[in-house]
Amino acid sequence: MSLIEIRELTKRFGGLVAVDRVSFAVEPGAIFTIIGPNGAGKSTLFKLITGFLRPTSGRVVFEGRDVTRLAAHAIARRGIVRTFQETTIFKEMTVLENVVLAHHLRSRASSAGFFFSSPQARRDEAAFRASAGQIVDELGLERVSNEVARNLPHGYLRGLGIAIAMAANPKALLLDEPFSGMNNEETDRTVDMVRGIRERGVTVLLVEHDMRAVMRISDRILVLNFGEKIAEGEPKAIQEDEAVIEAYLGREDEELGV
Repeated sequence: MSLIEIRELTKRFGGLVAVDRVSFAVEPGAIFTIIGPNGAGKSTLFKLITGFLRPTSGRVVFEGRDVTRLAAHAIARRGIVRTFQETTIFKEMTVLENVVLAHHLRSRASSAGFFFSSPQARRDEAAFRASAGQIVDELGLERVSNEVARNLPHGYLRGLGIAIAMAANPKALLLDEPFSGMNNEETDRTVDMVRGIRERGVTVLLVEHDMRAVMRISDRILVLNFGEKIAEGEPKAIQEDEAVIEAYLGREDEELGV
């Protein structure tokens, strides 16, 4: 059974059709990437899957259950989690402290329990620190685990955002342009990080423009253009698809040598 099934999903904003009857399925453990030109509907599709927007029509099915009308927090609680934006990172806290704090959404102790250091709160805190340390290590952030977040280079800051999302214990993690603004070294490190997430048993969905990274990391690729799905397949097939080349990837100009 597919982990996520998107069935004829459509979103209209007045006369604008941002996503037009898009369907696809994501298998457990896959790295599934959505690409397309700016304005193709990629980010809107992510918001529909995670409950930040309600579709005009169509369905989102997760683990065989229809989650189309659930609120974003309810979808996240079931296991579909988006990366947090940098604004949710506490810049004056260390990397490890940020990831520990993100675990508190899963705490069993009450706020009063943490204030008065109840036995349950102490158990939660110990479990959260152990889990946070494991996430930081497995995502390759151990060398900066005690670094204050405001001092992090761009690549590590994006990595911290991913680590914070992992604290929610997702079954499917949606990453919106995780390689944006990175140099080659940072991109390579983040590619390894995403592969490490998959090795933890988490299914990964990406929206991304960095084709070098996309072709290296993806099991399957979906291509959107003007809100419509124009292609889906393995990286090699997408690279050779005429509709994709025409709409997005472009052609090498042999006469100009580019």
